Amino acid sequence: MSRAGSKVWSQPLPVWAVAFASVVAFMGIGLVDPILPAIAESLEATPVETELLFTSYLLVTGLAMLVTSWISSRIGAKATMLAGLALIGGFALLCALAGSVEAVIGFRAGWGLGNALFISTALATIVGAAAGGSAAAIVLYEAALGLGIAIGPLLGGLLGELSWRGPFFGVVTLMVIALLAVSILLRSPSERPQPLPLLAPLRALRVPALAILALAALFYNIGFFILLAFSPFPLGFGALGIGFTFFGWGVALAVTSVWGAPLLLRHVTRTTALLLLLPLLAVDLAAAALFSATPAGLVTCIVVGGLLLGFVNTILTESVMEATDLPRSVASSAYSAVRFLGGAAAPPLAAALWHAFGAAVPFLVGAVSVLIAASVILLGRGRLRHIDRREADAADEAAAIVAGDAA
Repeated sequence: MSRAGSKVWSQPLPVWAVAFASVVAFMGIGLVDPILPAIAESLEATPVETELLFTSYLLVTGLAMLVTSWISSRIGAKATMLAGLALIGGFALLCALAGSVEAVIGFRAGWGLGNALFISTALATIVGAAAGGSAAAIVLYEAALGLGIAIGPLLGGLLGELSWRGPFFGVVTLMVIALLAVSILLRSPSERPQPLPLLAPLRALRVPALAILALAALFYNIGFFILLAFSPFPLGFGALGIGFTFFGWGVALAVTSVWGAPLLLRHVTRTTALLLLLPLLAVDLAAAALFSATPAGLVTCIVVGGLLLGFVNTILTESVMEATDLPRSVASSAYSAVRFLGGAAAPPLAAALWHAFGAAVPFLVGAVSVLIAASVILLGRGRLRHIDRREADAADEAAAIVAGDAA
């Protein structure tokens, strides 16, 4: 392993504590995927009601993102993360004990609030405490994100074989460990945080480049969450089968987000990469529509979709960081608030379309939505020139780090 590559993994204990907590927090995105059919059956819920488990979680996460930078700038990053982890653990426990689908939907909303508080400050904390510079920290954070997204469905599938309540109890256990690790190992900074205005994220959306990226991400996330949240129903697998399918999806996403995207950006600009990848994702969703009644074909489309989503996730996030000179926490909060709204709308929309028109139609709607995202990038490319101009140095640095890991 090269010296550059070793910097990613040679980190102090506080960084590893936050990275571990990040893995657990991101597990919540795909955790319920394998148990959606089981919840629908056990709690006598319709698919639309069951998909609201995603909607309540993502809607509250997105809306809360508008105020998390204001909160963390007043009480500090460590206190904000601890509050988020405590809320995730508490509401996961309530989900495990719930007796109706309405209760689980409500408790998932509280989980989303905790998730917003945690993830809004985790990246900034890792960047501030990591060895090896911001590029190494971002690679480590993306690795934690990918690992969490991969493990979530697998854990949900394994524990879901015992009971649909099992995955929620599993998160509670892991969250207690994460809470202790962050509490003990992460020190609060000596300097006092600088308070930010409450409306700073909303004002940030006045910046044309950030608004374009946020709008594109909204439509992109519709395709993302149709693939993630709707696919378990037409697959027809049990909890374990769905878990392993989306474990493969998550591993594919992690590989391209951590290693693939930096290497791709050595050869093309960010906007060019997005204009290549988004139409490919639309093709993959159209193929999922074609194979919606063929489990083997649909599994292939899901895993290939994970590869494409990993590229797009990382490139969009990096683009947002370069889109404005505002504080990164403000830009990230504004962008995340908008994109999570797309994710919140997608699952119940997909379930309703499924019942009205068949399993192929939700995937086709996802494909069209992703093409709209590509159109937004194309039409707004003139406002995004600066994210391409700043591309080369950052891409070369990140690629050198991840390439070193394979040396």
